[in-house]
Amino acid sequence: MSLLQVESLSKKFDGLNAVDDLSFDIQPGAVHSIIGPNGAGKTTLLNLLTGIYRPSGGRIVFGEYDLTGRAPYEYAGHGIARTFQNLQVFFNMSALENVMVGRYLHERCGLASALLRGPRLARAEKVCRDEAAELMRYVGLRSYLSVAADAMPYGALKRLEIARALATKPKLMLLDEPAAGLNPTEALELDDLIGRLSERGVTVVLVEHNMRLVMGVSNHILVLDYGRKLAEGSAAAIRNDPKVIEAYLGSAVAHEDPVGGPSASAVAVAGEARR
Repeated sequence: MSLLQVESLSKKFDGLNAVDDLSFDIQPGAVHSIIGPNGAGKTTLLNLLTGIYRPSGGRIVFGEYDLTGRAPYEYAGHGIARTFQNLQVFFNMSALENVMVGRYLHERCGLASALLRGPRLARAEKVCRDEAAELMRYVGLRSYLSVAADAMPYGALKRLEIARALATKPKLMLLDEPAAGLNPTEALELDDLIGRLSERGVTVVLVEHNMRLVMGVSNHILVLDYGRKLAEGSAAAIRNDPKVIEAYLGSAVAHEDPVGGPSASAVAVAGEARR
């Protein structure tokens, strides 16, 4: 059974079809990537899948629940979390407090407990703090447990967003260009982290321009072009799909390997060129 079903999804902005009659399924326990040239509709799609945008048409079904048109907190409540292309970090808080914010859906103390500062609240805060610290260690931020968010380097902040998303205890995590701005070493560490997320039982949807990362971690890839599905399949199939190579590079520069097939590295090179 599919974890997420997208059926004929569309989003229009002043007559522009940013996402156009798009249908696909997300299978549980796998790493799915969504790729495409700049302006293909990838971030718009993530905004639809998290309730930030309301679709102009179509359906979004998560498990047994039709979430079409629901509010973002309802998507989060059903187990969909995300990170953002542009960092969304509370810089006036510590790194640990940022991750604790992600647990808000699972806190049970009400207003009265908060005002009275009773023992129940103290126990809940300790559990929240301990779990947030463990998530920071999990994503490789052990050395930042006592650090203010505004003192962290960019690569660490990317991991902080992943830890905060994990704090919501998601079934599905959407990562919007997590490798953007990372150096090669940080990108390799992200590759390892995404693999461990899948092993943890979290289904991952990755939107990314770093094709080396995409081809290395993905079980399934969906390619968008002008808001429509151009191709989908395994990394091997997408790497050698002439339509995908043309969309990234243009038919004039899509080239052949000496053995007679499209270059296995063409999509990777294209992805790096379009960043």
